[in-house]
Amino acid sequence: MYFIYSLLLGLGLIILLPRFILDAFRHGKYVTGFGERLGSLAPIANEGRPVVWIHCVSVGEVQAARPLLQGIKDRFPNHLIVVSTITRTGQNVAHDVFKHHAAKVFYFPFDWRWIVRRTLKAINPDAVLVLETELWPGFLRECTHQNIPVALVNGRLSEQSFRRYRLIKPFMRRVLSSLDLAIMQTERDARRIRSLGMAPEKTFVFGSMKFDAGATGHADSLTSEFRQRFKLSDQSPLIVAASTHDPEEVLVLNSFRQVISRSKANPRLLIAPRHPERFAEVVDLLNASGLRWVRRSAPPDARDEQATVILLDTIGELPSVYPLASIVFVGGSIAQTGGHNILEPAAAGVPVIVGPHTYNFQSIVETFVKAKAIVQLQPMSDSATIVELADVILELLGDDGRCSELAGMAQKLMSENRGATERTLRAINSLLATPATVGESASSFRAKSAPVA
Repeated sequence: MYFIYSLLLGLGLIILLPRFILDAFRHGKYVTGFGERLGSLAPIANEGRPVVWIHCVSVGEVQAARPLLQGIKDRFPNHLIVVSTITRTGQNVAHDVFKHHAAKVFYFPFDWRWIVRRTLKAINPDAVLVLETELWPGFLRECTHQNIPVALVNGRLSEQSFRRYRLIKPFMRRVLSSLDLAIMQTERDARRIRSLGMAPEKTFVFGSMKFDAGATGHADSLTSEFRQRFKLSDQSPLIVAASTHDPEEVLVLNSFRQVISRSKANPRLLIAPRHPERFAEVVDLLNASGLRWVRRSAPPDARDEQATVILLDTIGELPSVYPLASIVFVGGSIAQTGGHNILEPAAAGVPVIVGPHTYNFQSIVETFVKAKAIVQLQPMSDSATIVELADVILELLGDDGRCSELAGMAQKLMSENRGATERTLRAINSLLATPATVGESASSFRAKSAPVA
């Protein structure tokens, strides 16, 4: 099965190669870090110190890993921590967030055995922690062969992913046998991964570490910079459209036009596209909108204070913007990409709006909706969505009591659901304290933690 998987991986690369080349020329994707993806890494000079490898896919996982990495450093100050990502945006944020904490930040290798071996030889990890559901069969298999324990932490398994994995269930059972632990966010996630073949005695439910990662929501120096540069104030409420995808920018801009025409206030809009390669596309939309707009990445200018729309064409700055917002729409939820993290704006005490497609954060959004701590739009046509989004924004702008109720309940839920990182750290303590074989590590985990019922 692994041989067939490698062949299919190679075939997929050949088929998609023209697209990769086009994206490389147009947006610089896949070019950065290509050598690292091929396993070309300078060896870690660990001087006999244990190495913990934390793998994150992109920005969301990097942010979620912050309290985990800090917890490991506090408990094991002699350990070296390295961080890998797959996306360029994740790499940029990881370099920024972990510049004082990680011994190395690098790109995850392509999943062919010879490449994985080169990377493992350079990193020489004593343990690997994989965030969410990054199940690379070749990598996990090689870790097993080299007796490197691997734990899946903050794991989640959406219904869409589960359906795909279920088609290759016999193979997935073999892949999952390479995991010492699967620490899942919810009971639903745990049921799905167990049904694919994960051993029940190795499966645990500890909640989402994103509640811990997004726990602060405090203003910082960058928040002050935004406030001063763009003259953001309570007299001009700021609507933030965060992590947007196509066609959400068009819908948000059309909704915002209605808000401007119907509001007595002087609202302003900040748009933060999810992917940097779409910045130019959104620039074209803004040029065609007729609205006054500016770019965050441009040098400060007198027009910044008067701009109706701000394009946040930078990476990693959204958390600093949230304390300035009056309302936040979290994208990827109208565009049917599964939605993005609602916890950071919620922690900042800002009312949050999402679209109907939030399967990436299904349990969290369901909890917030049930507690009336968030506003979720229903599935409808684009034209109806434009009107509904404008109506909701106008309603919130005109009702301070409703905004306070939403923000207060959201922060209450944040407080009640913290602690997943601490529970995870306790579960993996023996793995990090004493590098062991896969079987020995699993036994230690079972002795120190209670399995899912």
